[in-house]
Amino acid sequence: MALNKVTVDDINVKGKRVLVRVDFNVPMKDGVITNDNRIRAALPTIQKLINDGGKVILCSHLGKPKNGPEAKFSLAPAAARLGELLGKPVVFADDDTVVGENAKAAVAAMNDGDVVVLQNTRFRKEETKNLEPFSSELASLADVFVMDAFGSAHRAHCSTAGVTDHIKDTAVGYLMQKEIDFLGNAVEEPVRPFVAILGGAKVADKLNVINNLLEKCDTLIIGGGMAFTFLKAKGYEIGKSLVDDEKLEYCKEMMAKAEQLGKQLLLPIDTAVAADFPNPIDAPIDVDYVPSDEIPADKEGLDIGPKTRELFAEAAKTAKTVVWNGPMGVFENPTLAAGTIAVAQALAETEATTIIGGGDSAAAVMQLGFADKMSHISTGGGASLEYLEGKVLPGVAVIAEK
Repeated sequence: MALNKVTVDDINVKGKRVLVRVDFNVPMKDGVITNDNRIRAALPTIQKLINDGGKVILCSHLGKPKNGPEAKFSLAPAAARLGELLGKPVVFADDDTVVGENAKAAVAAMNDGDVVVLQNTRFRKEETKNLEPFSSELASLADVFVMDAFGSAHRAHCSTAGVTDHIKDTAVGYLMQKEIDFLGNAVEEPVRPFVAILGGAKVADKLNVINNLLEKCDTLIIGGGMAFTFLKAKGYEIGKSLVDDEKLEYCKEMMAKAEQLGKQLLLPIDTAVAADFPNPIDAPIDVDYVPSDEIPADKEGLDIGPKTRELFAEAAKTAKTVVWNGPMGVFENPTLAAGTIAVAQALAETEATTIIGGGDSAAAVMQLGFADKMSHISTGGGASLEYLEGKVLPGVAVIAEK
């Protein structure tokens, strides 16, 4: 089911108060923002609403405050940075209750095109449980609700879902729209051949993703730590490699399912092995390359080998649509990043639509300098995984359809 949500291009916000759920959950060190990518990513939606004469009220969470308000989780630095990026004053409403006297006064004083940033939504205990009265208090500030925080869309919180019980005019921002177009619609209605590449450490994290993508893709490639459970399920010796013995039956079922559906399931054919896991993770390490069915009992597989790199790259290059989630090895180590780099390189060189699920694969693509060569890099880790599982995300479901 392709989704067709109302977007910020479909609504008239002139003179209206617009509550926008953004993702300003930026990394901080000693009160200073160390990476402002998420704030920059929200700019097109914010700028559009300003230009259209809306009164723009922004809300977000930051970190995981355990016991209510804490100064180190304040959104003040994010509000200040936003003002610099927009080149205009941004009012920060500093209320521990989020919707307090400061917020109410700031919103009442707004002119068309003004911007107010509210305090961290998680300063309210109700937020993560989606409870009243926080949802209705947030909603009382606005006439329109815009959801633009994909990274939080898989959570039904007051600021991502609860507010829509009280605000009937809803839309998605540009960031959300892009995620829906690529992660949602490209996977539901792909241009074929459709190749899915899954990596990362644990099979358990990707169970539903493997199951869902097997039904939709033409070729499923499995690398990373989770490949060893599949290799063991085939009866291979995997030495000291990462394995999830409880999931061996599941892996056998998935291999049988692939065969039954006529899908190609590719596993590593050679493996980079070492005596032990690198410690620290980026320490120099000596590796040998061995066939994946001949891993020595005293060695541990830590990356895909050169033949597998070639096999996976070739498969990716035949595709018209590629979805990639999870690295091929211990990519934090320069020696063991070779497999992940090879896959990133192959995707950078293909004409296909390339979609990178959030989390580690997004980090890898950015670190390796391939970001501008991909069609879409998801901003959500858990949210992108749940989307690839075929789940309905609460923060998407609550927004009006066209």
